[in-house]
Amino acid sequence: MTSSIEVLSEDLPLLGEEGKDPLEAVARQLLVEIGEDPEREGLRDTPARYARWWREFTQYDPGSVDTLFETTASGNLVGVSGISVWSLCEHHLLPFSCRFTIGYLPQEKMLGLSKFARIAHQHAHKLQSQEQLSQQIADEVERLTGSPDVAVIGRGEHLCMAMRGIRTPATMTTAVWRGALKDSALRSELIALTSDSNR
Repeated sequence: MTSSIEVLSEDLPLLGEEGKDPLEAVARQLLVEIGEDPEREGLRDTPARYARWWREFTQYDPGSVDTLFETTASGNLVGVSGISVWSLCEHHLLPFSCRFTIGYLPQEKMLGLSKFARIAHQHAHKLQSQEQLSQQIADEVERLTGSPDVAVIGRGEHLCMAMRGIRTPATMTTAVWRGALKDSALRSELIALTSDSNR
């Protein structure tokens, strides 16, 4: 006896078949493999939505991230907190949300305020780990400002832990401390200045 899954599989476009969207084909195949009928009413447009979402997320354009201003406040601690992003766990393809605090000691140039969020989003919209994401944000802030004194603190909640395996919510914290911000006094100052936004 032929199963309904086998019958449906014969109707699926081959991955990469000319004129067919390969991401839609992947979504259709996934639905079949979990025992669903991609032609039923609620799922008929799901492959197209799935393909659209993956492209929107991974091809996200944060806009310009390199707006810099002259400053006379060199050496004064700057902290930006409460930056919320979504990313995708590269191990399970499940989402995680993360809130970031970014601190740095400006030298001759200050980064425009909105650019911190744009930098975080630029690196979040790809397959990631929270550890890598924190490092990449620090790298970009250091590159743009020319300041080696950078800190990035991330607090994330991961569906790959909450929905699978142990199935419990938890908060993961990552911290990158560079240059003068390795100093415990400056660390404490940044944490104290931004603590209300990180709860």
